[in-house]
Amino acid sequence: MLFYSRATKVLAEKGFYFWNWFDHTAWYPLGRVVGGTIYPGLMATSGVIYNVLHALHLPVDIRNICVLLAPGFSALTAWSTYMFTKEMKDESAGLLAAVFIGIAPGYISRSVAGSYDNEAIAIFLLMYTFYCWIKALKTGSVLYGTLTALFYFYMVAAWGGYAFITNMIPLHALTLILMGRFSSRLYTAYSSWYAIGTLASMQVPFVGFQPVRTSEHMAALGVFGLLQIVAFAELVRAHVSSKQFQSILFGSVIVIGVLGVFAFAGLTYKGWIAPWTGRFYSLWDTGYAKKYIPIIASVSEHQPTAWPSFFMDLQFLIFLFPAGVVLCFRELRDEHVFVIIYAVVASYFAGVMVRLMLTLTPVVCVAAAVAFSSLLDTYIDPVEPEVPVASTEAETPARDSPANVAQGSASTSKKAKKAAAADASSSGLASGVLAALSPSGKSAKPRGIFGLDTRALVIANALGMLLFFVLHCTYVTSTAYSSPSVVLASQNPDGSQHIIDDFREAYYWLRQNTPQDAVVMSWWDYGYQIAGMADRPTLVDNNTWNNTHIATVGKAMSSPEEVAYPILRKHDVDYVLIIFGGLIGYSGDDINKFLWMVRIAQGVWPEEIQEPNYFTAKGEYRVDDQAAPAMKNSLMYKMSYYRFAELYGGNQAVDRVRGQQVPKTGPTLDYLDEAFTSENWIVRIYQVKKEDPLGRDLKTANSFDQGKKRKKSKPLSRRKAVV
Repeated sequence: MLFYSRATKVLAEKGFYFWNWFDHTAWYPLGRVVGGTIYPGLMATSGVIYNVLHALHLPVDIRNICVLLAPGFSALTAWSTYMFTKEMKDESAGLLAAVFIGIAPGYISRSVAGSYDNEAIAIFLLMYTFYCWIKALKTGSVLYGTLTALFYFYMVAAWGGYAFITNMIPLHALTLILMGRFSSRLYTAYSSWYAIGTLASMQVPFVGFQPVRTSEHMAALGVFGLLQIVAFAELVRAHVSSKQFQSILFGSVIVIGVLGVFAFAGLTYKGWIAPWTGRFYSLWDTGYAKKYIPIIASVSEHQPTAWPSFFMDLQFLIFLFPAGVVLCFRELRDEHVFVIIYAVVASYFAGVMVRLMLTLTPVVCVAAAVAFSSLLDTYIDPVEPEVPVASTEAETPARDSPANVAQGSASTSKKAKKAAAADASSSGLASGVLAALSPSGKSAKPRGIFGLDTRALVIANALGMLLFFVLHCTYVTSTAYSSPSVVLASQNPDGSQHIIDDFREAYYWLRQNTPQDAVVMSWWDYGYQIAGMADRPTLVDNNTWNNTHIATVGKAMSSPEEVAYPILRKHDVDYVLIIFGGLIGYSGDDINKFLWMVRIAQGVWPEEIQEPNYFTAKGEYRVDDQAAPAMKNSLMYKMSYYRFAELYGGNQAVDRVRGQQVPKTGPTLDYLDEAFTSENWIVRIYQVKKEDPLGRDLKTANSFDQGKKRKKSKPLSRRKAVV
């Protein structure tokens, strides 16, 4: 992302003075103190790599480091996924998981070259933190617990999604306690992680005291306290009788539970513990953000995930995913419980928010690798199972006697034991899978696959699925995730590629043809791009920290010209930039986002801006002749369709995105002048007129100027009547 590359450049040039960097190009006229309002992990990582390479006399530009950081960390993500999956099953499953996550579109969307965002390093930190947690839980090692805390601190510094780890580990620990699996290993692992990790995370300026004062962190604190109580209860149990222990435990649980609930409620009421933020609360109530905080719902990554997206991002892994979870239920060790919880939680969150598909992809790859590895272990095992003796002697008459029945049963049991021993010595992986599939506590009959034809058929199908998975990942990556957002690609009728470069064309025009201090107003989606590529101040950008400022832009866009003009002048706006896709069919334009501008503005000025006014009497959102008057008079509508009908030479103009016919007589502008329109009409820039020198209203002055021009024009000659 352009903002992070700018911030990294400042960090590389100024070092620790980055904490005091004031960005005057953002949120004009407020500005932004960048150092304390971002997660610095991404920039710090690039800065360390930059300084290390220069210390080794390798003069690598900081831009190249930013471009290649995501692919580099994707390799580390594959390795950490291998280590994590190896703890679940074995090395073969780990290798498959590494391959899956290396090419799965659900993750590669954030790991392609040039994708410089927090998620570029966050998924590696997520998986390695989980790996260290599993190792700490299995070994009871304080060292691994400390490593979990250190990588958790790195995750906190890198991505706001660290709250996923903050709640996943406590949920796992709580589940183990409820299952009766409390142990000293669990106590050591969790206590070392929580104590060190919480103190370390509070050193990040943007986080501060949130780990002890916000609701989304209270689960971790509560489980930490519960572990101390359970550990103390185990100590008391060792010194008192069982009857006394039950009485003490019952009374203690009631007292501590009541005190805890009242303490939490009181601290929340007093404001010491902040309630759930809107972004987190919208995960539980999917309609909350749209009703009360539209700025959150307006972000495309915060929308619910469409069903086809699961297949596009995971392909056949989505079908192996449940099978892998079922195999985890077969053994149900502590680490398998973690994978099951992770799968359930991540599946829910990925369904309610598109962006959280990133957290689902790793566990899908892990579970799918476990299932696929079990399949291959079973069908590649070269040893065929022996036929039980009972089945070979079933046709003989002597088989009917009770003595022979007992003798045959004993022979069968011996044969089964020999077959199991042979299988274990020749193929440990296959025996592990058979043990996993057999019910615990019962002696399993010898299992296996007879004949090479069945083996070859299943293995060929499995390899075919892998081949199609590779082709699918290559296609999706090349078509959906390989093009930058500022350069669009399409196909000509002959199949050749056509590049649409309107964004860079417009930003270059701004850089070359406007003053350095010219203020540009646009919707917040394009704030980082304008600041990074045009180097001009903007009113709002992608940080979205000030809802009122964004609502001001929304009000200006959705109001008539005469109402919007004072707002523009008040904020010293020189140029207004909009995105319009009606000519070539670009669906991500501002007309499609316009209702979000209206909703956000309505949240601040409900008396002046009301969403129903922009719909027709039938409740339709239209831009043609039947459009609502408030829609036609809005500044956004006028700027989008200004001179649009002229392109059709008197024929009916059609908006290709909305599929509606635009009026032949287009809107006029009195307070703005068209300054620039890109080649494909995607980016349109308008200059705000200065106030009239004579003090007249600009609409009146414009009408007067047009009238003067008509008077100066030569009158039409009339023929005299012939007498």
